[in-house]
Amino acid sequence: MVNMTLTAVRSVSPAAGYIGGKRNLARRICAIIDRIPHLSYAEPFVGMGGIFLRRSRKPQAEAINDVSGDVATLFRVLQEHYAYFIDMLRFRVASRAEFDRLKALPPDRLTDLQRAARFLYLQRLAFGGKVEGRNFGVDRRAGARFNVTKLEPMLADIHERLSGVVIEQLPYGEFIRRYDGEGALFYLDPPYWGCETDYGQDVFAREDFERLAAQLRGIKGRFLMSINDTSGVRETFAAFPMVEASTTYTIGPKAKEVGELIVSNFAIA
Repeated sequence: MVNMTLTAVRSVSPAAGYIGGKRNLARRICAIIDRIPHLSYAEPFVGMGGIFLRRSRKPQAEAINDVSGDVATLFRVLQEHYAYFIDMLRFRVASRAEFDRLKALPPDRLTDLQRAARFLYLQRLAFGGKVEGRNFGVDRRAGARFNVTKLEPMLADIHERLSGVVIEQLPYGEFIRRYDGEGALFYLDPPYWGCETDYGQDVFAREDFERLAAQLRGIKGRFLMSINDTSGVRETFAAFPMVEASTTYTIGPKAKEVGELIVSNFAIA
């Protein structure tokens, strides 16, 4: 008999903000994931790990994926080269000039350690956790968001949590195909409908929603997906059960309540 026993794991916080992050919905989504028996857990669009890291139970096999080379490199470096990474970060300070300098560097010409440090620095300081069109974020009521003294214990927790986790950098469709099977559970956090280019051109297109829906109709495992509530999403994923949810997005001083959908191929109790 296949062992689908989940073991307890300490929930940890992501290292930086990321556009489309699930901080406000994480408790609800993680509660659903944590009560579903599964043999393996996989995320095709992991981002900064807003759900992956906050779960409190894990199966015997886990895999995370993001087509972004910055994301995949950061997680690999945290997993395999943690001590060297901390040394690279130790003497960096929060500076608009340094932010602009690093933003201008082509990431694919850097070493893995340099690329991971650049990405984390930019994401910690970018306004609204943006990936495309980053701007230096300022909050006169708070200290610098890049502070190695506070960041180091957080990164240590992530390093420990990544032990035994497979890290991929594949197109979402190939990742799902490779990790699908009986007992698999996927959590998907694709770009929002209408925000396809927020992660860069040619990363995800409007047509990919149809491709994703078609692939999910044929998988052997289970899936849970969170996405913004739009007529296009409802039409494209109409074959699956949907549960409405609301969340609040905060960018700068403004907060906005928006509707989300939790889509799955099983009934959510």
